[in-house]
Amino acid sequence: MAVALSAGLAAASLAALAPETLSAPSKASGTSTAKEPLRQFTQQKLRWKRCDAKGPDTFRCTTLKVPLDYSDPGGKKIRLAISRLKTADANKRRGVLLLNPGGPGGPGLRLPADPLMKFPAEVKRRYDLVGFDPRGVGRSSPVSCGLTADEQKDTPYKPETFAKDKDRMRTVAAKCRARAGDMLPHLTTRNSARDMDVVRAVLGEKRISYLGASYGTYLGAVYMQLFPHRADRMVLDSATDPTRVYRGTFQDMAKAAEPAFTRWAAWTARRHPSYGLGDTPAKVRKTYWDLIARANRKPIPFAGQALTGDGIRADNGTFFHVRKAAERIAGLKEAAEGRTRAPSGTPARAQEPDDNFTSAAWSFMCADTRTWSHDPERYRREAIRDKARYPLYGDFAAALRPCAFWDRGSEPQTRIDNKVGALIAQNEWDSQTPLFAARAMHRALRGSRMLTVAGGEGHGVLYAPDGNRCADRAATVYLTTGRLPAEDVTCRGSAGQN
Repeated sequence: MAVALSAGLAAASLAALAPETLSAPSKASGTSTAKEPLRQFTQQKLRWKRCDAKGPDTFRCTTLKVPLDYSDPGGKKIRLAISRLKTADANKRRGVLLLNPGGPGGPGLRLPADPLMKFPAEVKRRYDLVGFDPRGVGRSSPVSCGLTADEQKDTPYKPETFAKDKDRMRTVAAKCRARAGDMLPHLTTRNSARDMDVVRAVLGEKRISYLGASYGTYLGAVYMQLFPHRADRMVLDSATDPTRVYRGTFQDMAKAAEPAFTRWAAWTARRHPSYGLGDTPAKVRKTYWDLIARANRKPIPFAGQALTGDGIRADNGTFFHVRKAAERIAGLKEAAEGRTRAPSGTPARAQEPDDNFTSAAWSFMCADTRTWSHDPERYRREAIRDKARYPLYGDFAAALRPCAFWDRGSEPQTRIDNKVGALIAQNEWDSQTPLFAARAMHRALRGSRMLTVAGGEGHGVLYAPDGNRCADRAATVYLTTGRLPAEDVTCRGSAGQN
């Protein structure tokens, strides 16, 4: 999850819609209707070509068309970019394995050939690996709101800047409405799931298997809800709580950061000779907060940036990996004390960043659910409350968002509640999609099994370069045989993994 919801979600999510087929949803009810069939999309002929000159010849890309609005298939169409790395063993091929890296807003076109994805040979023999950029992302009719670097920043609530923050969030929403207004109501996870089913049909598959991480777990769960009979072997890596998208997702990050920080302080205190941050947990914590205060007074030059205390705290995943966190904070402390030499030469002039990721992320998060408050004062109250509860990140997580000024999406939020089989993999100390959030997904997907890496660190479990063999083995058995574990599974992790 890249960029967070409230108690009103439960009531809003009651408008769950019936499982769909490949036909257009009715505008009135959201359920399927055969009045406007999607045959023009499901029977497209694909023209594959090499994704790039340097990649393997077997890694091929193409584009297909999907309706912007599935309730109006004859209306505007958008492009969807997909890729495929075909299995080398056609005799053992089972089907396709769709991949999604998360976000929302993350491009997935290159995932099948990504060298950091360590798929075992058994999986690559059984599946064509299929990547795609979701609608509005990357090469799939990308959305851009023309946002400046300042408008893309993640900033905490502060009383003295709240009026300015309101103007900034209102401007972000207005820019998106002006630049991409016709697309915004239809950039939703429900429509991305429908796009996935068009991909399935165009590829000639009766069912699809899927591996999605982070936000990709929510996308997979929505697909399972809408198309339960089309879902084959579904693997959800580092799952979100489907009842708390998205404001609650941010606030859950703040909640999970606190125990991760406590664990890190104890781990680091035991290694005081190595890191010099304090020989007791209390001293380590004081060193950290003193560093934050110092950086807020005078930014610290570090890794080519001038970091304020808020800039340091903005990385909400810092403490889920104890060794990396200790190295980072020790490096910042040295830089603050002038014990490291700043890079020589004139810093390169910063270029305005591509805003596609941020534009797509807010588009999905604001349109997916109708539970965002449009009252800025509610955000202020919750930010003050959460800063007291969760000092590390609470004022970031509960801060005002563009969704406070966003128009409603085209449909209600999807309520996840089904018995489709799935494997959910989760690290114990992931604070971006916390363990308690993954357990909520497990409860919603009543046919799922939960695989927990006890002591596991970092965001993402499966098929990583430094991943967990036990977890990888369980996922591979499921993908290659279809056998879920008979009961929930616990693997053992260690500091430095993932």
